[in-house]
Amino acid sequence: MKKFRGMILVGLLGTILFACSDKEDQLTRIDVQKVNEEGNYEDIQIIADKEKINFVEQSLDNVRWEPQTEAIMAKKEGALVIAFYTYDENMPERLYEYKIWFEENDTVTIISNKEDEGYGRLDKENAQNLQNILFN
Repeated sequence: MKKFRGMILVGLLGTILFACSDKEDQLTRIDVQKVNEEGNYEDIQIIADKEKINFVEQSLDNVRWEPQTEAIMAKKEGALVIAFYTYDENMPERLYEYKIWFEENDTVTIISNKEDEGYGRLDKENAQNLQNILFN
């Protein structure tokens, strides 16, 4: 009888741990606003294609983030990207804002409002790929 109770307890504990474990966040949509030469935001372009979303996610995975670093940029960003993440289908989406500067040396500087990201840089190759997917 004790073995049976122990097995039930282990099964319940396993079920609870599985249910409470961190689920993988899912990027479901991206809104992109390019900044024109006057410093104004242009119309929003929505990226909902899963393949393009995965590509943007891969690009963001290559950013070298410096969390808890506050950066002040001398000029206005080149684009504002808002990423919509779904963590639980019963909860509203979480929005993260990425201000993106396309630098003269073909790299990208990004400032994110996501706590574990902050300020980041993206190398030349990934920067070009990101720019192509966001604006084409």
